[in-house]
Amino acid sequence: MSRDAILGGIRRGLKRGPLPADQAAMLDGRLATHPRHLIPARSRVPRPEQIALFIRNVEKEFGTVHRIPDIGSVPEAVAEYLAAQNLPARLVVAPHPEFDAIDWSQRPMIEREARRARDGDQVSLQHAWAGVAETGTLFFPSDPVRPATLNLLPDTEIVVLRASAIVGAYEEAWDRLRVERRDPLTGGWMPRNLMLVTGPSRSADIEQTLELGAHGPRRLHVLLVEDEPAPRESTPAEARAEAVARPGETATGE
Repeated sequence: MSRDAILGGIRRGLKRGPLPADQAAMLDGRLATHPRHLIPARSRVPRPEQIALFIRNVEKEFGTVHRIPDIGSVPEAVAEYLAAQNLPARLVVAPHPEFDAIDWSQRPMIEREARRARDGDQVSLQHAWAGVAETGTLFFPSDPVRPATLNLLPDTEIVVLRASAIVGAYEEAWDRLRVERRDPLTGGWMPRNLMLVTGPSRSADIEQTLELGAHGPRRLHVLLVEDEPAPRESTPAEARAEAVARPGETATGE
């Protein structure tokens, strides 16, 4: 059934005729121009601060972030995380070209399969298309090289994200998606679906008790490839260690 036939059926069900010319023109103009909505001031900061804001927001939402210098450092970072969490050295990996180019020989004990996730997979390695600093959200447009099941089935999700793929606000991510997903036939198209992930899956529906892993992974670990500089902020533990190392000073140096 064609799009016009479906919409025509909806209009008949609502007992509405064709749209008046002025309303049709207004809707066509809105679809063509993609007007921007409100952009929070917290995302309008210098570029390095946007990256730092993204990291803070991921951690605020119960995720973890490990900063690595380049894509070649992924195997070592993955191995360290799996060992720290007492997880098996077995991954289901997104069939992404960046992952194909990684030399995994330095960590030969890690078993990898490039495919969609299945029931029983414990750990996934996913490739993020973008990150949004204002909320610490990861963007995963549907794509054969980025299977959505990797975001849903395994109990632990490890995500590789380039710092250069972080934007300040959601509107900037939509702008980038429209530019990238453009074809000569239609002038632009959107992916079949777009998954937004903000921290691990969690719910407090039952007695207002927070439960991680309610509808998906209970752990979300981001490997941030530092292809853009950003300030490093001390964790509370690091701040306490610095205070102990410098008697008479507080963690802020006062």
